[in-house]
Amino acid sequence: MHDALRPARRAVRHHATRPLPRAGLAGFAGVLAALGLAPWGLWWLTLPALALVLVLRRHAATRRGAFLTGWGFGAGWFGLALSWVVEPFFVDAARDGWMAPFAVVLLCGGLAVFWGVAFAAAHRRGDALLVALWVALEMARGVVFTGFPWAMPGHVFIDTPVAQLAALGGAPLLSLIALGLPAAALAIGARAALPIPALACLAAWIVLDPGPAPAPRPGAPVVRLVQPNAVQALKWDPDWLPVFHQRLMSLTGQGDVPDLVIWPETALPWLLDQSGDALAEGAAAARGAPVMLGIQRREAARYYNSAIVMDGAGEIAALYDKAHLVPFGEYVPFGEWAARFGIHGLAASEGGGYTPGPGLHPVAVPGIGLALPLICYEGIFAREVNAATATEALRPRLMVLMTNDAWFGTVSGPYQHLALARLRAIEQRMPMARVANTGVSAMIDARGRVTARLGLGETGAIDAPLPPRGAAPAYARLGDAPMLAVLALLGLAAMRRNRLDRGRAGA
Repeated sequence: MHDALRPARRAVRHHATRPLPRAGLAGFAGVLAALGLAPWGLWWLTLPALALVLVLRRHAATRRGAFLTGWGFGAGWFGLALSWVVEPFFVDAARDGWMAPFAVVLLCGGLAVFWGVAFAAAHRRGDALLVALWVALEMARGVVFTGFPWAMPGHVFIDTPVAQLAALGGAPLLSLIALGLPAAALAIGARAALPIPALACLAAWIVLDPGPAPAPRPGAPVVRLVQPNAVQALKWDPDWLPVFHQRLMSLTGQGDVPDLVIWPETALPWLLDQSGDALAEGAAAARGAPVMLGIQRREAARYYNSAIVMDGAGEIAALYDKAHLVPFGEYVPFGEWAARFGIHGLAASEGGGYTPGPGLHPVAVPGIGLALPLICYEGIFAREVNAATATEALRPRLMVLMTNDAWFGTVSGPYQHLALARLRAIEQRMPMARVANTGVSAMIDARGRVTARLGLGETGAIDAPLPPRGAAPAYARLGDAPMLAVLALLGLAAMRRNRLDRGRAGA
């Protein structure tokens, strides 16, 4: 076997010394590494692929070569992980299809720049400094240009017991583990590059595994998740509007009366001030149960992507306006100017798009307590969820994520979005009711376990007991500050080690 692999190793070493072939190899490693994300879940491929790119970077003679190596790895990773971003542009292909290639290249190539910068900054320095910079720049990626913390390296662990450590340090801690294990194995020796990460993950699996979800507590509130399965291409079609509306009503009114009914994002096709009859019909179908639903509303000349809580009498008890909008989806920067060139927000219904609300905040749900509404994209921002749940007196009983993942196709986007919802539940030790127009709808407990679900493309409703809420863990209370301190110490220690090594070499 050793002799059979020798030509392959020789070929890799040969190409690794040349910048462009090395970037190509790094891109291939990035594609392999991204298979650890949902829906594939092959995290055991991610770790050796990361080890490979750490080896490849050592062959870079210049900072430019190091940048290309990191950028190539990132381009491969994001190219596969975010391949679903083309889907929204083909809902109305005649209008938006031409933008799809530009979106993929600009988004994936742009996000890969963060990784290229980390590799360039750590050029000719140890892997420890690279890991610290890499995780720090991933944290920055969640903030810069309104942020996009999707497909972080640590997300490969969401479907494993290792994800429970997110209660301590969130996705940055999981990313530090994902990047640090291959780096530590290579520091010990090449022969340890596979067994050490494997053994570490096995130990974590045994120690951290929360086991199956326990049986529901007696008397737990029952939440009905309603999934009307309105295909995006038909969602606003006048001929189909009555069909989808009737689905909502019949699914809401089936079976025993629950304690809460939840509809997805933009569940009704009319603006709030035009939906009086539809809301009254929904309240009648709910038979006294409160209904939480997504709806668009207009206030003067502004439009909002909103959620309301309707009490058992059909009155609006609470209102929430989506605060973190999707750039180029729900609004277009300089929208009036861009519209002259045929560029419109994909999900925006009017003008330049929606207006953002004042920020995430809990709302009161009759018979349940406080709930934190999250509309689609907002569920990926752990920092903002932390800010909304930081006050113990106002700590919600649950999170409610209303979304329309029909935009994201059927291959990977909806499953990655579901995985991020599970991560938010772990970080907060708080259950989440996730209701998606076309799926996947799910009840998620405080340890990220899915206790009930409706699959992608299904039409139906499911009644799920509300799991208990846990105490606020370290990450919910302290946020990213401890991880920033850890990364700063790791970076300083790595730089000191590098200086000492150069001093010894000079002597």
